Amino acid sequence: MSGNYKLDGHTSVEVADILEWAMWYENSGAERQVAVTHIGDVLVSTVFLGLDHNFCGGAPILFETMVFGGLHDQLQERCATWEEAEKMHEATVQLVKAP
Repeated sequence: MSGNYKLDGHTSVEVADILEWAMWYENSGAERQVAVTHIGDVLVSTVFLGLDHNFCGGAPILFETMVFGGLHDQLQERCATWEEAEKMHEATVQLVKAP
């Protein structure tokens, strides 16, 4: 298949037509944002990528949490589902908050 995905609610759906995917991606900014948390000067962001980042086979890796600033600056984690992404975001927030 294409490796291009869009969201139907919180469910990832593979899209065979690159133009359909591009149009959805261009117009889905807020829809792709799972969570954003500010902790002082640090930002933790979790988003739907729309492209499969699993290059070794298996479940598509479609979500990414990233830290901007602070001790864990540029920390990046990825996962397959919206539900996993919510948990990953919260775990990363707790990591950043830890002394």
